[in-house]
Amino acid sequence: MPLTLDTPRAYETGDINDLPVAAGVQIFEGSAVGINSANGLARPLTAADLFVGFADRGVDNRTGAAGAARVRLREAGKVQLPVAALAITDIGKAVYASDSGTFVLTAAGNSRIGHVHRFVSGGAGIVKFAAQAVPVA
Repeated sequence: MPLTLDTPRAYETGDINDLPVAAGVQIFEGSAVGINSANGLARPLTAADLFVGFADRGVDNRTGAAGAARVRLREAGKVQLPVAALAITDIGKAVYASDSGTFVLTAAGNSRIGHVHRFVSGGAGIVKFAAQAVPVA
């Protein structure tokens, strides 16, 4: 239904998010974090998860119930990552995660996190990343 009067909304600024964590998991600071499609809760990313960012700090919910802990995330930015077989000619190529700490240039079965922004050295680069697999400009 279209609005017919002013409707103030609560807006967020910045690139920080805070999501509930699945039961029985530990997420380490710096981990790529994904959403478990079966329950909508955050966990260390596994291949094909929806990428929601990098853990800004660690959280241990190994003994807690689902949602008992929350993970603070950086949803967008630039980060230096080890990217398997990265070469100087790969600037602009899409970067994918196959788990919480493994980054590759291979799309098949993996989660898109961003693109190569700058080459640092063989196998390492600056990756411009964005949550929810949003194309990174």
